[in-house]
Amino acid sequence: MPASLDNRLVVAISSRALFDFEEENRVFEGRDDRAYMQLQLARLDEPARPGVAFSLVQKLLAFNTPERALVEVVILSRNDPVSGMRVFRSAKHYGLPIERGVFSRGESPWRYLRPLRAHLFLSANEPDVRSALAAGVPAARVFPHSARASDAHPNEVRIAFDGDAVLFSDEAERVYQQGGLPAFQRHEVDKAATPLPPGPFKPLLDALKQLRQAGPGASGMRLRTALVTARSAPAHERAIRTLMGWEVDVDEAMFLGGLPKGEFLREFEPDFFFDDQTGHIENAAPHVPSGHVASGVSNT
Repeated sequence: MPASLDNRLVVAISSRALFDFEEENRVFEGRDDRAYMQLQLARLDEPARPGVAFSLVQKLLAFNTPERALVEVVILSRNDPVSGMRVFRSAKHYGLPIERGVFSRGESPWRYLRPLRAHLFLSANEPDVRSALAAGVPAARVFPHSARASDAHPNEVRIAFDGDAVLFSDEAERVYQQGGLPAFQRHEVDKAATPLPPGPFKPLLDALKQLRQAGPGASGMRLRTALVTARSAPAHERAIRTLMGWEVDVDEAMFLGGLPKGEFLREFEPDFFFDDQTGHIENAAPHVPSGHVASGVSNT
């Protein structure tokens, strides 16, 4: 039978999101791709340092067993094929069972997300992320200089999500921007029993639900999620009821009423945090691995 990625959580990730290639990237952005290739070739036997999304990938892959493959990670990179050799060697050095990759040498690789049927795309390239979101793929631009994930929870994948314009649509955010907080609160109270429309990360949430239902991986890996939102009571109820209607469990919910999210995230210690507002990401990045979801009215 032909190979298939059906029934797997598929994560597509750029080499720069998985590994720390910031020094090499400065050569790449200088448009001297030959020099970049030579630099990567010269460092072929030197494993790259873990990047901002390394912990997330490492832990998700730990759900796999010899009997069942629940997670697939694919490198999707603007790197050239020669540089791709170092990416695969670095993955092997850290024991990451990554076998598939697409290297497009400077061209945008986002189109390959469709045949991969990816549930998540992580990249440091904003145009690629925006193209992926426009195509309906959950995607985030990683902040390469974000803090690395804590090692305090070796058997738990921890993921934190903003609500509006990430898990949910930006319907409520539009009301807030047009009428301010009083209009937003009235709107959400009036519609408390009406589920919010799904946002760009709903497909990932569904895939994580299936992963949770499959049970712990070979290493006993578990999944823990958190909703971290600027909402507060009484607007909290619609968010909770929406998740209940989707039959999705979140383990923690933080209704912060506009408080800065960074210190709360520091205490939760996620392997990754997703938010649609760059201000929240910049506040979170010194504490936790973070990615910007360029969706909704705040990003138009």
